Amino acid sequence: MRYVTFTCSREGRRNYATGGSLKPQPTSQTDCKARISASLDNLEVWRINKVYLDHNHKTSLSKSRLYRCNRILSASVKRKLQVNDMAGIPLHKSYNSTVVEAEGYENTTFVERDCRNYVDQERRLRLGEGDAIALQAYFSKMQARCSGFFFSMDLDGESRLKNVFWADNRCRQAYKEFGDVVTFDTTYITNKYDMPFAPFVGVNHHGQSTLLGCGLLSNEETGTFVWLFKTWLECMHGEAPRGIITDQDRAMQNAIEIVFSKTKHRWCLWHIMKKLPEKFGYHSQKSSIFAAIHGLVYDSDIVDEFEEGWRSMLDTYDLHDNDWLSRLYENRNRWVPCYLKTTFWAGMSATQ
Repeated sequence: MRYVTFTCSREGRRNYATGGSLKPQPTSQTDCKARISASLDNLEVWRINKVYLDHNHKTSLSKSRLYRCNRILSASVKRKLQVNDMAGIPLHKSYNSTVVEAEGYENTTFVERDCRNYVDQERRLRLGEGDAIALQAYFSKMQARCSGFFFSMDLDGESRLKNVFWADNRCRQAYKEFGDVVTFDTTYITNKYDMPFAPFVGVNHHGQSTLLGCGLLSNEETGTFVWLFKTWLECMHGEAPRGIITDQDRAMQNAIEIVFSKTKHRWCLWHIMKKLPEKFGYHSQKSSIFAAIHGLVYDSDIVDEFEEGWRSMLDTYDLHDNDWLSRLYENRNRWVPCYLKTTFWAGMSATQ
């Protein structure tokens, strides 16, 4: 490397269709020119070539700690998380205690998800003595009873168990008939090991949920989801679903783009709508905003109707600078029903 440029996260622009509107929707990109450029000279010394520190948008020092590159767990915090986890103390309590020690969220260099991922990695499915062997023996017994039983166990570099996937013959046969649309959800947590339980679920011809395989995961990172999706796809003879419904988890989305590149990905509408009180509970007109969003989502029959209503809502309640709404609008083709009518969803719009 001989040249490097550090830019603001809001540099550049994104182009989105706005239906000919004179007032384009806001995005996180503002074509900010703030940057620092440097190059390596002949003496192998880095020289600063250009410094431009003026941003064309508001900045927040307190929020910069939330960028992935600035988040870090200190050795003392890691040790506390390990000890508390072995003592059976819930993770959210451990996280809250570190926040109190730091005298506020604004003084921490990590978020709760970082703590959870660290504990998951350290735990590596911290099974009791003989548990992993017992699990494999059970799976082998099931496979001996029925050749259609499928399982896979993912190990780390030290041959310790990380992730598990299994599906019986009934799941595999059901997928042949009802595998057009699949929901995938990791909000279930088992009690003893605090591991995400990840079921693949479809719907049958009676509108009933039907299990299509499931896994136990050591963490919720992109690599783990890629392993699980590839294993599930192998189990289902390489036949990817036409549609998949998940929450807005970025790691999950990355894995879907890698493994299910031709599958239509839809965000769970229930997860999005239940966040409204959290996002607008402070607003003086929160009840009217809730009603407006509900009306736009559930009553808009065509795209133009939604677009016009969305712009009107932003104007009425002065919500043009709301980052959460802006991100939702940028990805509206993943969750707003009128954008998804051309794809078969078996009557499902949520993972619940």
